[in-house]
Amino acid sequence: MNKFITVPTADDIRAIASEIAYGKPLIENSYRGLIVEIIIGEALGSEWRLCSADWSGWDFEHRSGCRLEVKQSAARQIWEALRKPSPPSFDIRERTGYYDSATWTPHAGRLAHSYVFAYHPVGDDSADHRDPSQWQFYVLPASRLPANKRISLSKLVLLTSAGPWSHLRVSVEQARRAL
Repeated sequence: MNKFITVPTADDIRAIASEIAYGKPLIENSYRGLIVEIIIGEALGSEWRLCSADWSGWDFEHRSGCRLEVKQSAARQIWEALRKPSPPSFDIRERTGYYDSATWTPHAGRLAHSYVFAYHPVGDDSADHRDPSQWQFYVLPASRLPANKRISLSKLVLLTSAGPWSHLRVSVEQARRAL
């Protein structure tokens, strides 16, 4: 028995956790949202602040006060063999409020001014959720969303067109200025 076990540092723990959660091309659903938010944040630039957290009301805030919500879906999941993916859809239901740190703020309705719907359509072995070029981004003001709880990708494409990562900043800025 080894009497000299080295206690791992916080950096060691972070490195191991990062490798487990994000070290493979396909990211598990509960972690994939953060990857998408980072990808989007890199496109948006310093005028937008990533403010997402558990139960927060939106994911990004512009220095003007404009709020942006990110929703994501992917054709390829870590638990699926190669098969036809289920049709993608996104949660757009209205909320009853949000947490600001530990304080609950009641507010009925959609909390963000605009939405970015990110879809990863690659269903074969080349799928890499960490690759911004493999994602499609749909930007839409909240006011154009239907009163439904969910929206399918097929309905979303009737409201707006997809754009690549390289056009995301311009698309979000156009939506922000249209408010």
